[in-house]
This record gives sequence, structure tokens and C-alpha cells, in this order.
Amino acid sequence: MSAVHDRDDMRAVPGSPATFSLDGQDVEFQAGETLIQAATRAGRYIPHLCWHPDFHPHGSCRLCMVKVNGRAGAACTVRAAAGQEVQSDTAELNAQRKTLLQMLFVEGNHFCPSCEKSGNCLLQATAYQMGMEGPHFEQFYPDRPVDASHPDLMLDFNRCILCELCVRASRDVDGKSVFAIDGHGIHTHLLVNSDSGRLVDTDMALGDRAASICPVGVILPKRRGFAIPIGQRRFDLAPVSQQTQDDGDAP
Repeated sequence: MSAVHDRDDMRAVPGSPATFSLDGQDVEFQAGETLIQAATRAGRYIPHLCWHPDFHPHGSCRLCMVKVNGRAGAACTVRAAAGQEVQSDTAELNAQRKTLLQMLFVEGNHFCPSCEKSGNCLLQATAYQMGMEGPHFEQFYPDRPVDASHPDLMLDFNRCILCELCVRASRDVDGKSVFAIDGHGIHTHLLVNSDSGRLVDTDMALGDRAASICPVGVILPKRRGFAIPIGQRRFDLAPVSQQTQDDGDAP
């Protein structure tokens, strides 16, 4: 746990109305809330990919990094405290986020025009929000086979950003632990928890929470391609900064 997290936790007074400053505007928070929880509840946008209000913070994407009283901290893990001065929407932080997004795009195979999640993809929408013009870095082009073995779902591992939301949803909500993360460093990857490594040999169902939690185009339902036309999708209608986290979770 970070020093910022420890210090701020001690300053919060449970049960009393309190605020912190986010980019110069006061945000009310409840005792125990993190910065991103309070900001989201107040309708304020802090860029993120791996955070979801239904799950404990993971802190893997680092896109929600902010400055708290001048020190760097992840908004999904740092607890809100009275009097904090939090900076998020700055040229420096947005440039760092843009670089992180560029690295995510080249690490996988993200070809938005052919992806069913185009317009509903949090990675794509956040790249637009941060003004990402192109990948900048050399593409990795990893070889990740598509798993179409399941009768109702398909997996395109090429688009995985390692947010672990499907891992957490399958384990904590569905009680199945269908997914896991394996490997280290550049070889870290998502896998299916079955002897064959294929989704068909698990008890995953179309109605599972894990089937609808993916923020990108990894887990997709079959026989429903482009059911919502391009131009009428979540992020086609409004940018990510103007939407709540719960909009459009379902595939």
C-alpha cells in the first residue's frame, strides 16, 4: 500500500461530509471511497480501463494515475480524504495515458474497423478521448488463436488488455473461475481454465457476468454480430468522458 494511501486514509473522518479538489473543483466523498469512486459518483471522469465499480480495484492498467498533493497515485486505490488536491486532467498526465494506450494497441492485434466492439469498446473510446493519433511504436503482431469452440461465445485473445475483469467476474460473481492469467512480462496472457484450454470444456454460459464484462472485444456472443449498427453504439453517441461506467456493459 502506498504512502499516499496510508496518509490519506488517516485523514478521512467517517460519517462527516467532506470534499477533495479534483482539477480545481470540489468533489464530495463518503468514508472509505477511493478517488475514482467518488469522482464517478459525482459525474467526473478519470480515465481508466481495468477499474469497474462492481469489483475491487486491480490497479493493472495505470491509466487512472493522478497527482495527489503533488505525488503520483492510482485513483482506483487511493482513498479520498478531506482537503486533498487531486490533479487528473493535465497535459502531463494525459500524455502519459496516451503513451500507455499506444503501448496497449501495439502489444495486441487491435484492428478497430473489423471488430464487433467498435463503438462499444472502452479502449477505443479512451484512445479517442486522449487524442491518440496512431500506435507510434512498432507493432508486436502476437499469434493468439481465436477460440470458437463454445456454442454461444467466442474468444479473440488478440484483443486482450489483461484488465482481469473476466477473471474476477467468473471467480467472484459466477463462482466458476473459467479464466486465469499466466506468464510473466511480455509473455503474460489470458487463458481458459480447462484441461484442453478451450472454452467449450468449461461450464461458462452466455448469461454469466464474465460473458458481458469485457471492456474490449475478447469475449463476444455468437450469432449477434453488429446487432447494434455502427453509428448507434455507446461511444458513437457520446464520448467516454460523458458516460457512466454502467452504460453498455452487455455485449
